[in-house]
Amino acid sequence: MNSKVKGYAAHSPESDLIPYSFERREIRADDVEIDILYCGICHTDIHHVRSDWGKEEYPMVPGHEIIGRVKRVGKNVTKFKVGQAVGVGCLVDSCQACSSCSHHQEQYCDNLVTTYGGRDRFDGSITYGGYSERIVVSENFVLDIPENLNLAGTAPLLCAGITVYSPLRRWKIREGKKVAIVGLGGLGHIAIKLAKAMGAEVTLFSRSKGKEEDAYRLGADNVVISIDDAQMQTVKSTFDLIIDTVPYNHDVNPYINTLAPDGALVLVGYFGPLEPAVQSGPLIARGKSLTGSLIGGLEETQQMLDFCGEHNIVADIEMINIQDINEAFSRLLKADVKYRFVIDMDSLNS
Repeated sequence: MNSKVKGYAAHSPESDLIPYSFERREIRADDVEIDILYCGICHTDIHHVRSDWGKEEYPMVPGHEIIGRVKRVGKNVTKFKVGQAVGVGCLVDSCQACSSCSHHQEQYCDNLVTTYGGRDRFDGSITYGGYSERIVVSENFVLDIPENLNLAGTAPLLCAGITVYSPLRRWKIREGKKVAIVGLGGLGHIAIKLAKAMGAEVTLFSRSKGKEEDAYRLGADNVVISIDDAQMQTVKSTFDLIIDTVPYNHDVNPYINTLAPDGALVLVGYFGPLEPAVQSGPLIARGKSLTGSLIGGLEETQQMLDFCGEHNIVADIEMINIQDINEAFSRLLKADVKYRFVIDMDSLNS
């Protein structure tokens, strides 16, 4: 039997999020039902709510940085038990059969099912996200949360954390490597923590002064003002990896010049055309790469959570009640948060 659930939803691209009741499906044999404790607010939530990336289905219940505890499990579930702390990220299903899924890269599956705004593979129902009191998910897409981690601070790791962890691992960042992070925000502050924990020398690129104190507190070794040509010259041909978290169009050429030979600049924040044009000369002449990265698969996400458990890494957060969600969206668009909003879902009962 389906169950009634309370949440918050947008009913059009122009509307505020408002209270909304809807049904969650009865658990299947391999499902886990989760009482949601916390849900992070991701900039992607705003893009989807506002239909910035194409046509969306409404009502929409956003939220894909979900932390909760297991309420019930299906009869075939073996990985989780009632009361266990668990998480759900950006995906709740995939085909489980294609090449991407076979290589634990479910995020690249052509038939992936997103946590909200997707369609269930079996009954065709729309998926609803974590701005709600409960969720039902296949155990293969549920993540184990290390018990030593602050649960609220862990929520943003399920999107922001894996988004920056994946390229750090792909480029084998370790002691002796030099990493730069472009932008000190929701993604950037976690990237600094992770890169430092991996043993890298970490530099923050910022367009303005005033970020130094926070950057050093988070673990950065250096701060470079990217609009200062003299400072940029001091780091020419330096970095093995640059993670660019900027969510809007910007000139990447100055950053490419700071890559060491065979270095890579990875875009994780911006979807769209880059202007001015990227100069291919430095890429070809020094074997540099300009590429992108999208979250990570379930196996890699669990590895990230375990790594964060070992190093006690969580996001810096500001907790809000669900009733303040529209104000939080407005503030997020102004970058007025240090560094991620997280909703206390118990506030649904206020």
